[in-house]
Amino acid sequence: MEPSESSTRELTLEEAVSFAILLQKNEQFVEAQEVYRRVLETAPDHPRALHYAGVLAHQQGRNGEALALIERSLALVPDQADWYSNLGVVLQSHARLERAIDSYRRAIAIDPSHANAHNNLGVLLRATGQPVEAEAAYRTAIRLSPEHIDAYTNLGILLNGLKRTEEAAACYCRVITLRPKHREARKLLALAHCTLGEVGKAAKILEEWLEEEPENPIAQHMLASCTGRDVPDRASNAFIEATFDSFASSFESKLERLSYRAPALIGAMLEDFGVERSHHLDVLDAGCGTGLCGAIVAPFARRLVGVDLSEGMLAHAKDKNVYHALTKAELTEYLRDHSEAFDLIVSADTLVYFGDLTGVIAALAGALRPNGLVVFTLEHAVADSVDYRLELHGRYSHARAYVERLLTLSGLQSKIIQAELRTEAGAAVPGLVIRA
Repeated sequence: MEPSESSTRELTLEEAVSFAILLQKNEQFVEAQEVYRRVLETAPDHPRALHYAGVLAHQQGRNGEALALIERSLALVPDQADWYSNLGVVLQSHARLERAIDSYRRAIAIDPSHANAHNNLGVLLRATGQPVEAEAAYRTAIRLSPEHIDAYTNLGILLNGLKRTEEAAACYCRVITLRPKHREARKLLALAHCTLGEVGKAAKILEEWLEEEPENPIAQHMLASCTGRDVPDRASNAFIEATFDSFASSFESKLERLSYRAPALIGAMLEDFGVERSHHLDVLDAGCGTGLCGAIVAPFARRLVGVDLSEGMLAHAKDKNVYHALTKAELTEYLRDHSEAFDLIVSADTLVYFGDLTGVIAALAGALRPNGLVVFTLEHAVADSVDYRLELHGRYSHARAYVERLLTLSGLQSKIIQAELRTEAGAAVPGLVIRA
């Protein structure tokens, strides 16, 4: 049978763009990108193709290109609330927070019922120190969309930071009502109950979670942190990977909201020691994450290597363009395999996922060359009656005397200062910055 005319006709430009958007929704990004390319070759000023090609570029991590495409689309069609909201997301990922706030507000001015724009605006108002306005934005999003899970979650996080823990717990309960297996809400609700001293309620939530997912590393680790039962010597590899892969893309913006200072404190400790910025050292960034320490230590490095367990974090570290090599590995094993390989090792907020530091400190010492230097941070267990303890947030804190003892046993001379590493739930997190 001969093909009919309707089965062989070419798609119109509008149909092609709609098809590309469908591919994009199905995460067929390469195919969608090719359709957008062909459309824009034919019609370089097609607003929808420009806009959603920009959204795709953002999804693929090409944020500069994303910004240019979305701004071009809005110059052509300036009355699209969704498009301004998308622009805000891209600007937010660039840490251009004031411009992102303006974009969300423009989206709301065009469409006051745009719940996502209100929710996203709330995130940035909280990030810029405007909690009252952030709460109002979240509550508006919920009023407009009573099943808006992200708005309930974000409101709960805000309220918890304001020490309104019972109200925060109510928000997390609402999320779980809407989506019973919502992992983040389960974790946050359990933490809220622990904060309120309701350890039994917290344990019940986490135990029910483990009945459904017996191997879930987040639930296992948080159950230990809430109850103090079966506390591991260190966080499992699975917990580290699951935790950091899940929020690699938002890691730096979250730390910015927490006034995160560990990399800067490490830099200050190097300056205090008089290390020359002469690109003469072989340097390891141990637990490099997204590379926040990379730019700080690069001036000291002839060769800069990063190691981390999270593929997602390493992908963002690669974008910093300061590392000569990046490796996915468990830290202690990596150090043991690289005896006397480094002149300088830095580690910002990585050893907080180790309880017993005996093995990793010995491995750090072994990976240093003679006269080598290691600088790292820990959270401070102010009550020195314990060597270390697993805190509710899932990280370990350590006693100063314990750290000094292990460093001495490993043949390292140390200087330790106390400093605030970040804020959490509205309170400063006491830390130790160690040079050895």
